[in-house]
Order: sequence, then C-alpha cells, then structure tokens
Amino acid sequence: MSAKHANLLREIFHDPVSTSIQWREIESLLKHLGADMEALAGTRVRVKLNGAEGSLHRPHKGGTLDRSSVQHLRDFLSRAKSTPSQYDASRE
Repeated sequence: MSAKHANLLREIFHDPVSTSIQWREIESLLKHLGADMEALAGTRVRVKLNGAEGSLHRPHKGGTLDRSSVQHLRDFLSRAKSTPSQYDASRE
C-alpha cells in the first residue's frame, strides 16, 4: 500500500472524525484494497471487500464526506478487516 493510502486509512479511523476526506480519495483507496464497486440508484455505491458488502453514498456537493459518512465508511472497513491496525499487522 502506498504511503498516501496508508495515511488516508489512518485519517478515516482518527478521532475526532475528519470532515476533509474527498470521495475520489476513498474510491482510490477502495480500488487499491481490491474492492468491487457498483453504482446503484442515485448517489449510492455497492462495495464488496474481503467478503463484506455494504452501501456507501457519494457526497452530493463538493465531494467531501460528512461525519456520518466517514463513520459509515469506518464501520464498513472494520467489517472488511481493513483497519489501520490490521494493515500494520499484515506488514510485520
């Protein structure tokens, strides 16, 4: 994983919740992790990663995720076993 993706993963799980995460960066990270992404109706996107499946929402304006979207993304990545601690453990 590139340093950029590793830093983004840490930013997603950092408290307090960041409101400066861009959707295009999330898409890049998910694709890098090997996720299958499928556009659904409206702004919804179905994401499958490591056996976990979820629905994420692209932001309507500006491309920046709000707090609830980041929390939803955290939950999905946790279910998909793609947290910063799991990434660090896989590197050792």
